[in-house]
Amino acid sequence: MAKPLRIALTKGRLEKDTVGLLERLGYDCTAVREKGRRLILPIPDGNMEVVLAKANDVITYVEHGVCDMGVVGKDTIIEMQGKFFELVDLGFGRCKFALACKKGTDFYSGFGVKCIATKYPNVARRFFESKGMDVDIVKIEGSVELAPLLGLADGIVDIVETGVTLRENGLEVVEDVVPISARLIANTVSLKLRQTEIEALIQKIEEALSK
Repeated sequence: MAKPLRIALTKGRLEKDTVGLLERLGYDCTAVREKGRRLILPIPDGNMEVVLAKANDVITYVEHGVCDMGVVGKDTIIEMQGKFFELVDLGFGRCKFALACKKGTDFYSGFGVKCIATKYPNVARRFFESKGMDVDIVKIEGSVELAPLLGLADGIVDIVETGVTLRENGLEVVEDVVPISARLIANTVSLKLRQTEIEALIQKIEEALSK
């Protein structure tokens, strides 16, 4: 038997949604659901292995070929980029990147260079470059909403799902940047060497998503 097709899943919500999708395809994901502290888990009836990792690491593992495929949010793909194939929009994990600032502020007024706080500097930089705007970008690791409240930044670029956190902190969306959802990606070499297996899985996934 061929070695298992190894799929890296982003831990958390995307992991749960992906496991649910695999079960809809008829695969026994008991080992994944009862994982304990294990990080590499078998799906024997699909000749697959699931690897659980943080989002950035999913891309790293797929790009370097230690995992054949991965499921990761479009946000991480846009920020990290990299050499891999993006195959399918899985449709779950939907949210968006948005530009937000303090409520009642006219963000685009004035001529000074704006300061933007974000966890995603590459996303923010490309967004403002597309507008021909020169901005200073400050990378924040924690609650990026604090930056405009403390006077560190004029606005933020962040992931917005419901907008509740923004509203509760006196911020509002100025402009949507790009929609986000979970994507299935594949290693470039794996897609050639294991084309039949990967295409068969993609077909099953696309059929399930169309129902």
